[in-house]
Order: sequence, then C-alpha cells, then structure tokens
Amino acid sequence: MDRLPKDPFMLVSSINMLLRDNEFDSLEELCAYFEREVEEVKEELKVCGYVYDEDQRQVKQV
Repeated sequence: MDRLPKDPFMLVSSINMLLRDNEFDSLEELCAYFEREVEEVKEELKVCGYVYDEDQRQVKQV
C-alpha cells in the first residue's frame, strides 16, 4: 500500500489491518509513514462516526 485511502470506510479498514498485522505500532507511526497528520486522519474518522482507541490500537465506531 503506497497511500492511505480517501474513502472513509476503506480508511478505517486499512488502518485496522495495518495495526492488527503489526505493520505499525501506533497510529502516529502509521501516519508518519504515509506522510499524513494524525489529527487530520482522526478528523476524517470522526466525520464518518469512528474514533481511534489507543489502548486497543483499533479504530472503532462511536
């Protein structure tokens, strides 16, 4: 994967897959790799009803 998807639901799926498969240790590390701002990604998730749970390293529906 060379970039994070623009579609919000594909974004959720991609982030969860990359974190679950231990490609990255945190959302911050993942965003740095894809040259995206963490807060920007969190806002995109929030708009479609999702939040990032740091304890579980997973994007979840609100």
